[in-house]
Amino acid sequence: MRYNLVRFRRTTGYLQLLGAIGLVLGLYLQPIVLFIAAIGLSLLMLAGFIVRLKIKDNFLQSSPSFFFAVLNSIIAFKTYTLYF
Repeated sequence: MRYNLVRFRRTTGYLQLLGAIGLVLGLYLQPIVLFIAAIGLSLLMLAGFIVRLKIKDNFLQSSPSFFFAVLNSIIAFKTYTLYF
């Protein structure tokens, strides 16, 4: 495809699903799960944002990954300040 990263497609999808499940479970079970999932998704989305910029997409096209990176960073920060 245009990113030339086809071999990482499944891995990225599994990591996103694992992160989403971790966020939901972390709300109800353990705050550490929420924190780790938020950090992981934050890094994953930041990597996606960097890839989008490297392939010369404009900021508007890249903004969803940036938005979710920031959102997950906020969740991680709030979780850290409330529980740790």
